[in-house]
Amino acid sequence: MSSNLSHSRNRAVVIAGLGIALLIAIFLSPLASKNPDGLDRVSKDLKFDSKELEQKPAQKLPFYSIFDQYALRGVPSAIATPLAGLVGTLVTFGLAWGIGKLVVRGSTSPSTEDDAYSDSDAPD
Repeated sequence: MSSNLSHSRNRAVVIAGLGIALLIAIFLSPLASKNPDGLDRVSKDLKFDSKELEQKPAQKLPFYSIFDQYALRGVPSAIATPLAGLVGTLVTFGLAWGIGKLVVRGSTSPSTEDDAYSDSDAPD
């Protein structure tokens, strides 16, 4: 029963964490600064932004046609960024959840040596 209680608490923490992350992604992402981020700012400050490739490597990625910077293409601008935050958060959560499931499934069970002895026949 303790395991069941622990499992339900873990589930509640995961759901609460996902909910908070989604709220942040949806409601705070539109408030992000429009100024260039780290690398863009450094490239402009050091004046090597003029050397960038005509076709950026990111444009060759399969999902480039869906996302434009931090927004979704083809969606009204008022909801493009919050929607991209929602999609990005769900994809990241899904990947983390899936990797976690694979890692837990692939982990080995506790050593059988510990289970071989009961309390009464454990070596002193």
